[in-house]
Amino acid sequence: MASNLPNLRRLFVDARTEAEESAYSRNAFYNLVLFMSSVAIFSLVAQRMNERS
Repeated sequence: MASNLPNLRRLFVDARTEAEESAYSRNAFYNLVLFMSSVAIFSLVAQRMNERS
């Protein structure tokens, strides 16, 4: 059944130009880096607060 479904990623890629696809990809990468950085920062803050208690 899964083979009958269209490849959604390919449909979106085909609907965009190369420049638009690069911009979306770059934006997704930056969002991932920002998310991982915020998780690391919150983790460090939580560890520091736990050491003081």
